[in-house]
This record gives sequence, C-alpha cells and structure tokens, in this order.
Amino acid sequence: MRFDASLPSSALQQVPELAQAVERIGFDGLWTAETQHDPFLPLALAAEHTRRVQLGTAVAIGFARSPATLAYTAWDLAEASQGRFILGLGTQVRAHIERRFGMAWPASPVAKLRELVGAVRAFWSAWQHGERLQFRGEYFKLSLMTPFFNPGPISHPQIPIYLSGVNPGLARLAGEIADGYHAHPLHSARHLREVVRPALAEGAARAGRSAGEIALSTTAFVVSSPSEADLVRFQIAFYASTPSYRPVMALHGWGDVADELGRLSRRKAWEQMTPLISDAMLDEFAVVAEPAGVPAGLRRRYAGLVDRLTLYLPFSPGVQDDFWQQVASELRSA
Repeated sequence: MRFDASLPSSALQQVPELAQAVERIGFDGLWTAETQHDPFLPLALAAEHTRRVQLGTAVAIGFARSPATLAYTAWDLAEASQGRFILGLGTQVRAHIERRFGMAWPASPVAKLRELVGAVRAFWSAWQHGERLQFRGEYFKLSLMTPFFNPGPISHPQIPIYLSGVNPGLARLAGEIADGYHAHPLHSARHLREVVRPALAEGAARAGRSAGEIALSTTAFVVSSPSEADLVRFQIAFYASTPSYRPVMALHGWGDVADELGRLSRRKAWEQMTPLISDAMLDEFAVVAEPAGVPAGLRRRYAGLVDRLTLYLPFSPGVQDDFWQQVASELRSA
C-alpha cells in the first residue's frame, strides 16, 4: 500500500520546499486538489524539485475544462516529471459547475466523463504516434490537429488517468476505462468493500480487464485528539448533507440523519449539524486512536483494501515529521 501526501493550500513559491520534504519523509505520492488554487501549476514546480515521488491531481475538475487543455497540460507535466504524473479527474456537482465555473452541466455526467477521457487520449495518441485526430461523440467532436499545434511525442506517453466519485456509476466507469479510482473521504471500510470494489470489478469485467489493474486510492479521516474529533465531525456532517453522499450514510442505516443534515445545510444552520454525528458514525468514517496508535489503526482498516492512502491532513514540513515517517513506514510494510 502506497502512502501519499496532500499538498496544503499554499502559494506557489512554497511548493519546492514542500515537495522536497514530501520526498524526504518517504511519501510515495503527492496530490493536489482544485480548491483555492489551480491544481496543475504546483505540480510543475514539484516535478522540478523532486526525483522519485509520484505527482497527481486529486482531483482536477474535468467538466471545467476542454479535453484539449487537459491533454496539453498533462502531456507537459508527464514529460517534466519523467513519467511520474497522474491525471486525476472529477466531475464536481452541478451547482459548482454552473455557478462557480460558468459551464453547462451535462445530461449524463458518466457519459460526458467517458467521452472526456476518450478525447484526451485521442490527443495523446495523435501526438505520440502521428495519427490523425479523430474523435466524435455527443459532447466532443475533434478533427483538427496541424503541426503548428502538435507538441510531438514524449518519453513517457503512458499517462495514468484516475477518476473520482462516491457512488457506483463513476466507480464502474473507472473500472472500465481508467487506471485508478479516487474514493471520496466520506467512506467506511464497509462501503469500500461492499460498494466501491464490486463496482470497479463490474466495470473492469465489461472491458475484459482484471479488477487488479485499477488502483484504488482514498483519503482517510483521522482523529487523535478531541479537537480533531470536532473538526472531523463537522467535515462528515458537511459532506453527508449533500444528496450525492446520502447512499454512504444509508448503507449504515443513517439515511434519516443525512436527510436532516441536508435540511440544516439549506438553512445554513451549520452549528446544528455537527452534534448529529454520533460516536458510532465517527468510528465508522474515521480512524480514531491515540497518536501512537494511528499507524496501526490505518493498517488494520486499509491493508488489502486500498492501494494508495492519503490522510485528510495537509502535510507541512517540520510539523509532526516523526508521525508522518512512522505512518509511512507502517503502511509500506502493509
């Protein structure tokens, strides 16, 4: 099991030091998210200042970009990192696509994401092998690639694509067409085992692939102090208030709690949401342990279940370095 770090929200000038520390501590990968900053720009700096660690987006919002812009950016990062780049794509939810990015929400998110991946790969194939660019679908029709706009072949053209999601539809799609799947932080071991893994396997079977070809990556909530418990309860409540995440709660018989969280969220009654997350929910969705017991707790929950693990704690160099090294060592042995 690989142990990865999440880049904190940082100014670009801080990225080289952060990336070098990630490699020094012993992490296997470094992920960026599309929240307060562009997810790709930090990885160009990280590629320049590291040699071993894998670099990827977890995630970049696919529906906020054209397949051409994604293809060009990933192509350059793959070459700059000497093959260490992973393109992680997510859909986001309708409100953000329409009201934050100003883009149209598709009639079928799964269908559009399928096309987006195919279109990106069509660009890569045209550039690497000199093939004619020819992709026709419902959402994208691509047929123009002149030498002036063709970056040409690179040394590491096999760029992994990870998809992300919560429910079975996107997991099946990842099993069918992707190299990996980012499972959402709001999950339980049971949800990964009973919902995510079977969906990945179903998708893989449709494509005549082995489920073992698709890497399962996820981010884990960790609670090792009372203050962390309050923060994680709020984060669980926030995610569970979104209709897309209700099935995760419903799997454990907490669908009514998710409905109430949704009502409170719509009223912006944030302070009333956290108390609804019980100790049982916290134990189900987070690894709860004393600091020294966190590595063993993570190993018990995730060994043999996921291929890549990140903690829901942005890494900062010089802060708890011993803790991070201990976790990395424990999970590597798993």
